[in-house]
Amino acid sequence: MNFLEKIVIRVIFTILLFFSYSIIAETRKLLILGDSISAGYGIDASANWVSLLQNEFDKENLNITLINSSVSGDTSTGGLSRIKTALRNFNPEFVLIELGGNDALRGYPPKNIENNLSEIIKEVKKNGSKPFLMQIRIPPNYGKQYTIAFENVFQDLAKKENIPLIPFMLDEIALDEDLMQVDGIHPNTKAQPKIAVFLKKELVSFLK
Repeated sequence: MNFLEKIVIRVIFTILLFFSYSIIAETRKLLILGDSISAGYGIDASANWVSLLQNEFDKENLNITLINSSVSGDTSTGGLSRIKTALRNFNPEFVLIELGGNDALRGYPPKNIENNLSEIIKEVKKNGSKPFLMQIRIPPNYGKQYTIAFENVFQDLAKKENIPLIPFMLDEIALDEDLMQVDGIHPNTKAQPKIAVFLKKELVSFLK
């Protein structure tokens, strides 16, 4: 191998290395801070909507890595207690907050839920990450006054904090018994691909 050939090989290697570093640098992380709906209660990990959404992102080479930091049964209080550690451990560019449903099941005051979610959003922003808030809805049997006050929390917070409000991922699923587990609360395996497709559509414009 002569001197010129060596130079050409080194140049090619340097270019390939540069592009490899560029691809790695462009990969961004989306942290899911949620409860059992995102944790995949009763669902195999590979069939959970988070895993399926990752597959969808990978198909389109979006360079988005999903990190599922969801805990079954978690409340907004639990999310607030975990968010600093999650941000420190993963340092995500984006955070999807899917919490509040378990608060409502326990009848917690909407104002308390709002305060907790507000603090979570502040921590996310303080970290330099971009927060997305998911609208959470509850069955009407909790009473009209409580239901309205609870659901307004998310709309008011999104407006106040000037962040995207992602529609509730079970809006088209919760009333279909064929897509829900026997408890009537958690989506089943058949619902997971539908959730993944829905959230891909809702999130992709904010992630580009």
